[in-house]
Amino acid sequence: MIRGIRGATTVEANQPDEILNETAKLVLEIAKENTLQPEDIVSVLISTTPDINTAFPAKAVRTLEGWQYVPTMCMHEMNVPGALPLCIRVLMHVNSDVNQKDVQHVYLNGAVVLRPDLVK
Repeated sequence: MIRGIRGATTVEANQPDEILNETAKLVLEIAKENTLQPEDIVSVLISTTPDINTAFPAKAVRTLEGWQYVPTMCMHEMNVPGALPLCIRVLMHVNSDVNQKDVQHVYLNGAVVLRPDLVK
């Protein structure tokens, strides 16, 4: 069965190294919290707020050891007034037998305000 796992993080600045590092941390934390291997992952969709444009976050995923064959795609979020700035969101589709209520969604840095009900 395919499950969707959500996550988000923020960066301090629109800098390539920070975007790539924080994306990698987020994706690895989602995998760790859900006991996933790259082979379990169907695809990863990554969106950024429009104020992030100096690097493709998908590059961070493709460069992780064992993740080079995981289909990954980037896009921008809607530009909604008052939205959390400098935010990177992830939707990971995975093969899993875990019940939907037991999926561990991961929110890091300033993104914890997006879903406080899901933050440990």
